[in-house]
Amino acid sequence: MTKKSKIHNLAELKAEIARLKILKNEQEAYLKSQVKLLNHKIETPVRIFNALKSNIPGANIITSLFASTKSSGGTNSDWVTKALRIGVPFVMNRFFFKKAGVLKKALLLLASEKALGQVNQDKISSIIEKVTDFIKPKKNKKKKVDVEKLPVVEDQVNEYGIPSYSETY
Repeated sequence: MTKKSKIHNLAELKAEIARLKILKNEQEAYLKSQVKLLNHKIETPVRIFNALKSNIPGANIITSLFASTKSSGGTNSDWVTKALRIGVPFVMNRFFFKKAGVLKKALLLLASEKALGQVNQDKISSIIEKVTDFIKPKKNKKKKVDVEKLPVVEDQVNEYGIPSYSETY
C-alpha cells in the first residue's frame, strides 16, 4: 500500500513547505494561548491562598522555615538551621530566662541567631557520627601469629601415580 504524493514539481514542494510552516505557527500560537489560560486558572487559587496567608499572623515564620532562600549569614541554610533559629530562642526564653527583661531576651535572640547560623545539618550529622563511633565497641584485633612457633608441615609425596608438583598449567 503506497501513498501517492500530490507534489509533482519544485513549485508545489515549496508551496507545501510554506503551508506547513503557517500551520505550525498557528498551532504554536494556539498552544501558547492555552498554556497562558491554564496558568492563569492555576494561579488563582495560589493568589487566594497567599492573600489568606498574609492575613494570618506567624504564617511567614512557618513558610520561611521551609523556604530554600539564603539566610542572613549568606550561606544556604537547611531545615535544621531554620528550626534551631526558631526553637532555641523560644526554649531559652521559656525555661531559662523566664524573668529576664525584654532587652536581655532581644540580645539572646540576636546572639543565638548568629551562633546558630553556623550550625547546619552536615555539622550535626558529623557530631552524631563521632559520638556513635566513640560509643560503639571496637572490633577485636586479630592476634599476630609468630611464624617461628607454627608447626612445620612437610611435603607429602605420593608413593603412586604422578607427583602433584609435576603438573603443568
